[in-house]
Amino acid sequence: MEKLTKQEEEVMLHVWQLGHCFVKDIVACYPQPAPPYTTVASIVKNLERKHYIKPKRVGNMYEYTPLIEESEYKRAFMSGFVRNYFENSYKEMVTFFAKEQKISADELKDIIDMIEKGRE
Repeated sequence: MEKLTKQEEEVMLHVWQLGHCFVKDIVACYPQPAPPYTTVASIVKNLERKHYIKPKRVGNMYEYTPLIEESEYKRAFMSGFVRNYFENSYKEMVTFFAKEQKISADELKDIIDMIEKGRE
């Protein structure tokens, strides 16, 4: 799975949210001023080339659907992020955020509760 640029990720988030969409639908998801239609269409072509979305001809337009689930993308790139920046240790990652005060003790307790409930 090829890494996406920031702009490609942003478009993919809209595609995942919409499910089936045309370029005009993606443009409509952006706050104003939205990027030009041609810019979004170019990004969509890149996503198609990278096999993230699939086109289907509808009249003289194309409808796009995701080929990769959002959770699959997150899993793949979070694993790489943890491997590259935190010695392949999620514990190291959480410790880093705790030390940087980006996560509170209460949030850590909530995470522990979620993990324990997941084991049940």
